[in-house]
This record gives sequence, C-alpha cells and structure tokens, in this order.
Amino acid sequence: MSTPKDPVDAIIEQWAAVRPDLDTAAMEVFGRIFRISRAMGDRMEKAYARYGIARGEFDVLATLRRSDAPYTLSPRQLSATLMLTTGGMTGRLDKLERAGLLRRSPDPHDRRGLQVTLTEKGLTLIDEAVGAGLAAQTEALNTLDAERSTQLADLLRELLAGTQAPEH
Repeated sequence: MSTPKDPVDAIIEQWAAVRPDLDTAAMEVFGRIFRISRAMGDRMEKAYARYGIARGEFDVLATLRRSDAPYTLSPRQLSATLMLTTGGMTGRLDKLERAGLLRRSPDPHDRRGLQVTLTEKGLTLIDEAVGAGLAAQTEALNTLDAERSTQLADLLRELLAGTQAPEH
C-alpha cells in the first residue's frame, strides 16, 4: 500500500524543478515534523481548552503534578523546567492561582523564596487534562501499528539527541 502524497511532497517537487542541485532529504523530514507539531499543538489546545486552560498553563500544572506529592516547586524550578523567564512564569502563576488551581506560599526554608503548590482542584483538573491530551495523541498515533510507533519514537529520540549536540 502506497502512502498518498502530502503537501511536503509538493514542496519537494517544486524545489526539484527550480533547484535540482539541492538535496532536500532533510526538508522532507523536518517539514513533516514541523507540520505534525503544528497540527498536534492545535489538537492539544482544543483538548486543554475543555478544562479552561491553554497549553502554557497545562505545562505548569503538569510539571507540578510530575513532581509528586506534595506537588510543590519553587517558581525558579518551574521556570527552569519550562524554559520560561520569571516574568512569563509570574503571569501563568497569577492566572492559575486566581482559578484556584495552585497556591503560592512562603518557602519555610528560605525567607525570600516562594513555593508553588498544586491545589486539590488543580490536581483533579490536571489528571483529567493529561488524559484528554494523551487520548488526542494516541488517536493520531494509531495510524501506525505498535512496532512502527516504537520505531518512530526511537528514531526521533536519536534525531533529537543529534539536534542538541553542541555547535562547533
């Protein structure tokens, strides 16, 4: 069974017509990764919107949830994990705190520090939202059988490692 052509194939054909000297193999891979990322990002936003949160808020709640009980981290730890500036983190924390999904409190070990803790409401919401997000991802991935899905995950892990190698 042949896989039907996609928009990336059309782009590759156009480049071949105007610049036959180009090796577009990388474009075939990264063009598809980019399009998959955009499409899945949209699906994830829809899945999380049902819970009144956007992807950025999901990331904060999920990071706290993965930290295990008592689901507490410092704003600095959250910022480092999510690669956000402290200003960007503050806006997300403000919104989530107003919604009752987390609370900020003084750090008992550092008079100048704060702790961010998931509330019961936040815990319930993130557990439901992560399930909805995984369902959307699983539905998309079901176009591949289990063996090919595992193979793809392995190949992408390898490619990701290669993109994170230090530059010369």
